[in-house]
Amino acid sequence: MAIGGLFATSAWAVSQQDGTVLVRGGAFRMGVSSSDIPKLKRQYAVSFPGVFEDEVPDHVVTISDFRMDRYEVTNARFAEFLVRHPEWSRAELPPLLHNGHYLQHWKDGRCPSARADHPVVYVTWHAAQAYCRWVGGRLPTEAEWEYAARAGRDQEFPWGDEPPSAEQANYSASRLGDTRPVGSYPPNSLGLYDMAGNVWEFTSDAWKPGYSAEPQADPIMGGAVPSNLGAVQGRRVIRGASFGGEPVNLRTRWRDSHEVSNAVAFVGFRCAYPIRQGKP
Repeated sequence: MAIGGLFATSAWAVSQQDGTVLVRGGAFRMGVSSSDIPKLKRQYAVSFPGVFEDEVPDHVVTISDFRMDRYEVTNARFAEFLVRHPEWSRAELPPLLHNGHYLQHWKDGRCPSARADHPVVYVTWHAAQAYCRWVGGRLPTEAEWEYAARAGRDQEFPWGDEPPSAEQANYSASRLGDTRPVGSYPPNSLGLYDMAGNVWEFTSDAWKPGYSAEPQADPIMGGAVPSNLGAVQGRRVIRGASFGGEPVNLRTRWRDSHEVSNAVAFVGFRCAYPIRQGKP
């Protein structure tokens, strides 16, 4: 059984041409109730301080229509971006904007051909947001990400309420210890791949433990992202878990945070795109 409440939405559609999914807006109940925490702790056999409390309280959120990348952004796609914007290459990026590991798996600054279709990792939040702006989008908000991961249903995982298995996602039980090509596992019913496992995904939101109880429309914690990306510091929300994640991390409601300049092997991203009026 899923933990949570109402999820109301209208039709969904997929664009085969540009690799995105059209997510029709609606209202849903984001997060969990504090009364559900004891059950969750028993279900997942975790009890460390603060576990699940960051998902409280459940609250109503209304989301506008948007598009979302069907797949996590790959090394090959990110390489195309760097051709047009070499200022975001490892050689050009100022040291203050990364931890020294930015794109460290790219030898001599070149996309690893054997991993062209793997999600790009060792990227920073700034670089991810810059890429999304280049393709006409932005990082999804945390609320958009959860709304899309649940695919119109009140479900515990992107595929439903059944416990994870190595056939459904790349996580700790898969025993791979590394990324896999995007789209290697079945998508959720909306047509989005790897919404659980493979790599954690950056969102636009600044990190804050827990939620407001007030109903919200298209929320973004910390406000709109400024045009000067370098001005953004601190921690941002990540979602979806990685190849090293445990079952509890694969939940559609699980949230974590990551330092914006901390490029690591298990965090990547995908983009969201605002809907222009009259142009779905």
